[in-house]
Amino acid sequence: MRQYRDPESRELKKLSAHQFMEVWGHYDKDGNGYIEGTELDGFLREFVSSANPENVGPEAVSDAMLEELKACFLEAYDDNNDGKIDIRELAQLLPMEENFLLLFRFDNPLESSVEFMKIWREYDSDGSGYIEADELKNFLRDLLKEAKINDVSEDKLIEYTDTMLQVFDANKDGRLQLSEMAKLLPVKENFLTRQVFKGATKLTKDDIEKVFSLYDRDNNGTIENEELRGFLKDLLELVKKDYDAQDLAEFEETILRGVDYNQDGKINKKELTMILLALAKHTQEEEEGAGSG
Repeated sequence: MRQYRDPESRELKKLSAHQFMEVWGHYDKDGNGYIEGTELDGFLREFVSSANPENVGPEAVSDAMLEELKACFLEAYDDNNDGKIDIRELAQLLPMEENFLLLFRFDNPLESSVEFMKIWREYDSDGSGYIEADELKNFLRDLLKEAKINDVSEDKLIEYTDTMLQVFDANKDGRLQLSEMAKLLPVKENFLTRQVFKGATKLTKDDIEKVFSLYDRDNNGTIENEELRGFLKDLLELVKKDYDAQDLAEFEETILRGVDYNQDGKINKKELTMILLALAKHTQEEEEGAGSG
């Protein structure tokens, strides 16, 4: 970390996208997408010792100091409380060039998965079920334009695209599948993780109404198209961490086969009720199983 600090003030200098990835790659030694365990210890020791104007090494940080430091550090930056640092959390800690930082959308999550699916459809312009590098570049360009930043060079845009692929392309196939894009473009919340579905013995009519209105964005009385896919994405995320457009399509087929009695490819309130009751029952059974295990 020492080379990224100003030699006089010891402040961290602003990192470019490329430098940020260098730091990430250096500490995420096993490449699993987290800085954790001994990696996190190494990062914290170097982070603290590099702030010292004397040329002290990371060994200057005692074990006791490290434990105290780790507790404070995780409290401040470990947003999801999993005891490790992911790339988005590191991006909040290190000073980075503003344009690159904007691409992480920290202060601007999407309202819902319905909005996410609309964006997905717009940028998956060839309908391949993946966001390829050129489509991602278009998305990032528009994201910057939205923030009134129009002077980003093509080279810089390519650097951002490459970096975002490095960050979010977990299976390293050079493109983003649905679940990878969902990490780049997070939604405020998955409505289906709300407490009401966790072992709820009785879903009220009001609960059903609320969920229905969350997904029926155009208020036409049915959940369809991107509304339906947004709902199914939220549902799929409860059971599957890595998923692509094919998984979503198969899931849609399975769910509709089970509840879409009028076979119109949409979900009405009655059909949604059946899905939500099944979800609540499934969650309750899982919790009971975990409790007795």
